Amino acid sequence: MSRLHTSNTVSLLCDGAAFFPALLTALDHAQHEIHLETYIFRMDGTGQRIAEALMAAAARGVRVCVLVDGFGSVDFPGDWLTRLRLAGVAFLFYRPERLRWWPQRSRLRRLHRKLVVVDARLAFIGGINLHDDRDNAGPSDAARYDYAVQLEGGVVADIYHTMKTVWQRVQWFQGGGWDVPRLVAKTASAGKQRARLVVRDNVRYRGAIEQAYLRQIQRARHHIVIASAYFLPGLRIRHALCAAAQRGVKVEILLQGRVDHAILHYATRMLYLDFLRSGIQLYEYQAGYMHAKVAVVDGVWATVGSSNIDPFSLLLAREANVVVLDSAFARQLGTHLANKIATTALPVQPSRLLRASLPARLVVWVSYGLVRAGISLTGYGGRFYQE
Repeated sequence: MSRLHTSNTVSLLCDGAAFFPALLTALDHAQHEIHLETYIFRMDGTGQRIAEALMAAAARGVRVCVLVDGFGSVDFPGDWLTRLRLAGVAFLFYRPERLRWWPQRSRLRRLHRKLVVVDARLAFIGGINLHDDRDNAGPSDAARYDYAVQLEGGVVADIYHTMKTVWQRVQWFQGGGWDVPRLVAKTASAGKQRARLVVRDNVRYRGAIEQAYLRQIQRARHHIVIASAYFLPGLRIRHALCAAAQRGVKVEILLQGRVDHAILHYATRMLYLDFLRSGIQLYEYQAGYMHAKVAVVDGVWATVGSSNIDPFSLLLAREANVVVLDSAFARQLGTHLANKIATTALPVQPSRLLRASLPARLVVWVSYGLVRAGISLTGYGGRFYQE
């Protein structure tokens, strides 16, 4: 976990409607270097605009480095890859898929982060992948619900460092030599907001994001609100949330209402009754597809990033969140979450769960069992489910 930087400017970007224009503006104004990481880079209308901005930057002499996940972007089109590389964009795949159906635990260690740094002074971090936010949406659905932030200040140096480190290692392992950093990140004061980068990897920071959540839940005194598209925490976070509600903390959790990844979707429902009986308020988002991964605690501590509260994010993937300690930012994010809950979500009622048919309950039980079995096969089940 990186240190807390005290002089930052952190701007909340709600959904792709705010994020993509801000990102394209930053790419268009880049002068020296662009580093971009994402899980999914899809060549739809949005992806093409970003690709064209990257190629234009490379054409004017900007050094452009793009790293995408080899599974999340496995279908990245070859013609676009050729175009980008011929334009001067350095484009690599993190753990490229070679034996796609071969069962290996290491194949699950994906690059799930969504990070951009421009000229080592401006950064973006969040949960938004590079593709249209209306894909899979029906005519009456809202665009995909998600968050990102734009940052300036000392925290950018830590984001830049983690991106350079991963880029250099991937480049070296794939026979591209060892890259030498060209820029020194600007750490001068850019505002008054305190922020810290928190990453999860498979070496030094295996439990960093989980621990960040756990500490704040245990310290909470008034209010916890979490929005997590994929939510299946281990026992420690489950118990901490229930304990918080039982000591009088208002705990609200906004979850995905649409079936996206079916097994995880139904496995999550195994936890509903225990949470509700502890006094936790559960809501399911109804307006479209939800991809948010954010939280606010006591109106001061907030986090935005790529990490869900599920086994994939907390045990296997490379993730990156920013923690912001600023009442104004927490209030802005908290207000946005409260509005989403009030206008686009339905509360989960215990009576609905108790009236569920036997087939519906079987789907939940089987899904939960499959997820637990899968976690056990990774070798991490003991830690995830320990008391």
